[in-house]
Amino acid sequence: MDPKYISAFIKSISNVFSTMLQLPVEVGEPTIKKGDETPFDVSGIIGMSGEVVGSVVLSFPGDAAERIVAIFTGEQVGVDSEDFPDAIGELVNMVAGGAKGMFEGREVSISCPSVVVGKNHSVSRLKDVPCVLIPCSTDCGEVVIEVAIQDRKANEASAAPAQASA
Repeated sequence: MDPKYISAFIKSISNVFSTMLQLPVEVGEPTIKKGDETPFDVSGIIGMSGEVVGSVVLSFPGDAAERIVAIFTGEQVGVDSEDFPDAIGELVNMVAGGAKGMFEGREVSISCPSVVVGKNHSVSRLKDVPCVLIPCSTDCGEVVIEVAIQDRKANEASAAPAQASA
């Protein structure tokens, strides 16, 4: 995966959290994720299609998610509230949309977000596409971005010379 995509997600979460929540984000070292299980209990999931395909997951511990949603909405919204998934979905939508806007020269669409709440859930992703885990820390708790995307345009370009020589 091109490091510019990871950089776009780092810039986007920092921008969204600082402007929308007035919440600074400290970003840790990105690593390659092993397995499908998400690290925390609340996950906002969004798909990407077009010239960049795959998925993005924003995952939070339940208590951190509640604190962040409270700042975002201006009121206490518990995990069991019908408004809670909407707020998590909107956060992942803003982070993914902000990153997508930095994918210069690529036509990309993002899906409507899905939200999963529950312990030990997993999110499947495209086979043979590495997932980069970007750990983040805020005053409200931890947040992790999981980016499993593939640049179809770049893959087609690199496959063309191999096909031509076959």
